[in-house]
Amino acid sequence: MTLITFTSDFGLSDHYVAFTKAGILKEYPEAQIVDISHQVKPFDLAHMSHILHGTFREFPAGTVHLIGNESTQKPPSYIIAAIEEHLFVGANNGVMSLVSEKAPTEVYEISLESGEGFSKLSAIVAKLAKGDSAGSFGGPCENFVQYMPRKARATKKEIAGHVIHVDHYGNLITNIEKTDFDILSRNRSYRITFGRDAVTEVNAQISEVEAGEVFFTFSSNGRLMLGINQGHGAQLLGLEYDSPVIIHFED
Repeated sequence: MTLITFTSDFGLSDHYVAFTKAGILKEYPEAQIVDISHQVKPFDLAHMSHILHGTFREFPAGTVHLIGNESTQKPPSYIIAAIEEHLFVGANNGVMSLVSEKAPTEVYEISLESGEGFSKLSAIVAKLAKGDSAGSFGGPCENFVQYMPRKARATKKEIAGHVIHVDHYGNLITNIEKTDFDILSRNRSYRITFGRDAVTEVNAQISEVEAGEVFFTFSSNGRLMLGINQGHGAQLLGLEYDSPVIIHFED
């Protein structure tokens, strides 16, 4: 059975999530729907893309991912994008260009009649999960909205990155990749500066430091993360989205 995931900024205090799921189940009663998150910050494309980037590959190839957030196009534009053998359905607002480093192999613009909107996407998602082809819901998209993710700048002397997300615990995830760090740190000492502070070690896991102490470790998706063990790192360290984090290497 093809899985369907659902990620949105709808929240849980209103009926929007249940209404959308009902639309899927009306078309496909046997559908298996997995909620990734409905607590994405409203209209925050960076938060949405971060969550999807870190999770979609954990699902089987062929999974259909429904993205619930606002279209930036007038009139609203919705698309189906094939990315790394997964199908993404949602607004043409740039999120799908940020969920993977690889470009979509196919992008179709969904044909909508006047007055139709997000509710129609529920039925389309259900039909995709049942095996309908992505191209049966519209023609090739000619105006796919694309954004370039900000990459950490890596040289022989340093990696200069920044915070791209603050999670529920106050941990700060950066755009510094483990692959770059492993190459540049081989047989070299280093110093990581953040705000007015600095450390000289990346921890294998958070529990290596005592409660209340700063940690640096790589997250499950290979990005450098910092925080305070059993504390809210963002608040206590005075860091936030876009704060710089720099690794200096010494020969």
